[in-house]
Amino acid sequence: MELHFKVIGAILIVLALVHIIFPRYFNWVEELKPLSLINRQMMTTHTFFIALTVFLMGLLCLTSANELIVTDLGKKISLGFAVFWMIRLYFQFFGYSAELWEGKRFETIVHVLFSCLWSYLSVAFLTAYFN
Repeated sequence: MELHFKVIGAILIVLALVHIIFPRYFNWVEELKPLSLINRQMMTTHTFFIALTVFLMGLLCLTSANELIVTDLGKKISLGFAVFWMIRLYFQFFGYSAELWEGKRFETIVHVLFSCLWSYLSVAFLTAYFN
């Protein structure tokens, strides 16, 4: 289980760093222009804090895998992480329209890969809590 947490830690850190390219990849300069200033700034600020949260989760998994698995506090943190990723998995199917990926090869692959990743994270953290 400890190896899973270390792998998860590395994946989460990479995922957090990928957020750096979001503004350019999703063309936020143009796409967010119609929004009010507060909505544009909330979009970028929330993206930053999501990336920071994911980065810190990854760092915690890399540096404290054993503690997350065997200590009472670690198990509670693992349960919190499991709930976080289960909710993220729910949003993968019910928060985003299937129009964004259906019939599009790359987007479908990304949808399936992230669905698998959110499932893996949920199961790993739940397993740590219940073992």
